[in-house]
Amino acid sequence: MSVMVAMSGGVDSSVAAALLVQAHGIDAVVGVTLQLQAACGGQDSIAAAREVALALGISHHVLDLHQAFEQQVLRPAWSDYSQGRTPNPCVLCNATIKFGLLQEHGRRLGATLLATGHYARIETLPDGRTGLFRGQDPDKDQSYFLFALSPAQLAATTLPVGHLTKGAVRATARELGLPSAERPESQDTCFGGEQGFAEALRQRFGARSPGGPILDAEGRVLGQHGGIHRFTIGQRRGLGVATGRRAWVSRIDARSGAVTLNSDEAGLQASGLLASPLHWLVRPDHPFEAMAQIRYRHRATPVRVEVLDHEQQAIVQFLEPQRAITPGQAVVFYDGDRVLGGGWIQQAL
Repeated sequence: MSVMVAMSGGVDSSVAAALLVQAHGIDAVVGVTLQLQAACGGQDSIAAAREVALALGISHHVLDLHQAFEQQVLRPAWSDYSQGRTPNPCVLCNATIKFGLLQEHGRRLGATLLATGHYARIETLPDGRTGLFRGQDPDKDQSYFLFALSPAQLAATTLPVGHLTKGAVRATARELGLPSAERPESQDTCFGGEQGFAEALRQRFGARSPGGPILDAEGRVLGQHGGIHRFTIGQRRGLGVATGRRAWVSRIDARSGAVTLNSDEAGLQASGLLASPLHWLVRPDHPFEAMAQIRYRHRATPVRVEVLDHEQQAIVQFLEPQRAITPGQAVVFYDGDRVLGGGWIQQAL
């Protein structure tokens, strides 16, 4: 068996590679680092990953996918922003780039498995199928970002650190003397830096974003803004107007360019959402009850899900109202720790 490890130069993927070398030997493991942006190139990450690979004694390659990344991740992300939505590019990147094109590249090299440093677990079920589960560390669990993978992609993937806590991963890196042991968390500096991801995309594509009025909850004009891409539902800072009290973005109208603020946080609450399209790893009987996560850092909440339109659309009803339902984000359904599937939030109900 041969395993290709996606290496970012960070501690998580470095320990994943080290654990695989311990399990399968140096000759069975190869490291690869993705170059996803032509502008910044990610040279620091490439150099860091190469240093770890050298320390482990494995070969290391760089795969330039910046054109595919732009077309399959960045452009769809900008399309969302330009329509007043807030995208989740990590979900798109995982499904199309990391576990799509990278996995295909690994097969061409003769690798039977792709490994990453994600904090999630992949387990073989009694019926022989592959299931996706939350990572052991609840504070680092990344299963939310992997819900859109296909069963075939999961079956060809291994996640060596998914059963570990972040502290244990750091400790392992120190014990092994890995160069990345003390490297700080990645901040995705190629995703906009101080100017923000949305504005970086607007500039990248030379695009225009609808400007318009900033309104209060009664429809009174508070000011003007320079583009709806600058706002997201639930946002409180950087609103560009002084209201004299705390206020949150409660609505973004892409057609008129109007951004509505609400000084009553209760105005951000919603009893449900509409999701489409959907992606299933497990197809439960409909309707069904589950736990749902509506953003990465959201604490999962009980829901009742009714699937419509030949399983392409779902109405999700919360047992308790939830705050800041954000179109463009993903809603992911869980049965305990197991990921059932999910979909893209279209609107709050």
